[in-house]
Amino acid sequence: MRGTVEGEARKALARFRRALEKVERELEALAGSLRHAEAEDFPAERFDEAAALLEELHEFAVAQAERLEEKLLVAGGLEPGRIRRRGG
Repeated sequence: MRGTVEGEARKALARFRRALEKVERELEALAGSLRHAEAEDFPAERFDEAAALLEELHEFAVAQAERLEEKLLVAGGLEPGRIRRRGG
């Protein structure tokens, strides 16, 4: 992979993750509004299902970021399992 392609992939993943975070906030806001308006008629189960789908998408984004990082390390001649991460 070339540097610009790698950078674009990382940027796309970052945008995707931010979009998921925004959708999660909006779903929570919608749920709160509807829960207040509908009380016992609020479809809590459907909102739980939607939240679970968002979690799956988040896990997908994390997996893709890890996969990309591993490819970049291998392409750079580094062994992915031997790289230490700094705490932060």
